[in-house]
This record gives sequence, C-alpha cells and structure tokens, in this order.
Amino acid sequence: MDRGGTLVETRDLTKRYGPRTMAVDRANLTVRRGEVYGFLGPNGAGKTTTLRMLLGLIRPTSGTASVLGRPPGDPKSLSRVGALVESPAFYPYLSGRDNLRVIARYAGVPKERIEAALEQVDLKDRARHKFATYSLGMKQRLGVAATLLKDPELLILDEPTNGLDPAGMADMRDLIRSLGSGERTVLLSSHLLGEVEQICDRVGVISKGRLIAESTVEELRGGAALLVAARPLDRARERVERLLGAGRVQTVDGTLWLDADPATAGRINRELVGANVEVTELRPMERTLEEVFLEMTNQKGEGNVG
Repeated sequence: MDRGGTLVETRDLTKRYGPRTMAVDRANLTVRRGEVYGFLGPNGAGKTTTLRMLLGLIRPTSGTASVLGRPPGDPKSLSRVGALVESPAFYPYLSGRDNLRVIARYAGVPKERIEAALEQVDLKDRARHKFATYSLGMKQRLGVAATLLKDPELLILDEPTNGLDPAGMADMRDLIRSLGSGERTVLLSSHLLGEVEQICDRVGVISKGRLIAESTVEELRGGAALLVAARPLDRARERVERLLGAGRVQTVDGTLWLDADPATAGRINRELVGANVEVTELRPMERTLEEVFLEMTNQKGEGNVG
C-alpha cells in the first residue's frame, strides 16, 4: 500500500546516458493523493525521462522511486495508473471507439468503460469516425480517454497540450482540471507556465535534470508585496524604511518594492503624504510564475521558456 497521502515519491532518482549525459540528476519529488501536480521545466530538462522511469519503461542509473507504494513498473501499481507519455499512437483507419476496444481487450478492461471514457473526454459524438480524420486536439483527447479506461487512481500526462492551438489548449486544460477535481491524482508535465499556473495545486521545477524547487504556485511566487512610485524617491525610501526596516525595501527601476502586506498600504500612504512625498502609484505586486521560473532556471533574456 502507498504510505499515507503520498502516491509518488523519488529519492535521488538519477538517469545517466553514457559518461557525459546526465538526463536526471538526483531528483526528489513527492506527489500527494488528490492533487494536480505540475512538473514544470524547459524542453529537454528531464521531465519525460523522469516519467518513463516512474512507469518502469526505463531503469534509473541510481536512486529509488515508489509509485502507489510499489516499485516502478510493478503490475499491481500499473493497474491503477493511466499514462500518456509523448504523442498517442492509434490505428489510423479504426474509429476512436474501436481503437479503445483494442486497448481495453489487451488491458482486460470491461467494455463498459469505453463509453464512460469517451464521455469524460467529450468524444462520444465522434467516436465512430476514423482516427485519421481527427484533429490534433481530438487525438490528444482520445489519448487521455485511453488512460482513463482503467479508471486509474493516478493519471500521468506528458505535455498533453503540445502542438495544440489556443482553443485546443483551453479545452485540454478544462479536461485536466475536471479529471483532477475528485479523488484522482494527476501528474502533469509541461513547459507552459500558464498551463501549470491555471490548473496545478503544486509544482516541481526541473532544470538541466535537477529538481530545483517543489512547492505551491503561491509559495513559489513569494509573499505579497507593494510597489510605490513617489517623488522624491530618496525621501520616500527613508520614510518607508523607518516603518518596515531597511531589509524590506528595494529600489527597482525608479520605484520602491516593499516586502509588506497590501493591507498596510493605507498606513504607508499616510506616512509618505505626511512627509510631503508625492505618491503617484501604490499597488499590490505579485511576481508571476514566469518571472520566478526564469530566475530559477537562469534563462532571463533567452526568450522562449520552452
């Protein structure tokens, strides 16, 4: 059995290809029951390699992993896991429904699950059409339907919105959000910050094979802060430092960034106005996940996160 509320756990999980290529470097991640966990990193960071190790598709060089309380690839845990790793592959001239029938037969899944899975991904109306006629978004949704045939406790999805247009991405996000809204646990890998930000409860950030952070999105962004634009700036900083302390005030691009609860904005404004400081802007400020991600992975100025 899995320990408490932990469904996936790795300890120093490492995968090396030859003497020079370190694909995953001592990763320690924990996925809890009932959450949507975002595994975030640039393309080539080691996400897919990690997921393949968790599924028992490749062996780690060192370290350990546990999935539903068992070693990766254990048949007893795999029976409770649904996974879509990289692009789904189906018979092009079979219908969506018939493709699922083939998979269900090999997996020993009752045929009643086929219609339930099609319903969950909103493909019932197109289930009789050939897979070759499907749009990319429909193909991805059929791939998710295949992972749902076993009604799994844990769903592992590797870049499920890859290649989709904005409408298809929004549909897939809605689907993942609905799949992760009950008792099912979802482990989602992505290089898309907006995707992770919108649907995930916790995030693990991987860069160059190393897991560099694991936390909620809110914790990664850091606490709430205030931005102040005022003249003269030196006098404004002096007055605010008296209130908050010098360590909680920074000057950035001609403004003050304050490590302060937004509820203190009124008090700060009164202090500055009373000191004959002209306040032109005073508002809550929150770092975006993109800013945090670029800072963590040292990619600032490189353009595309993916």
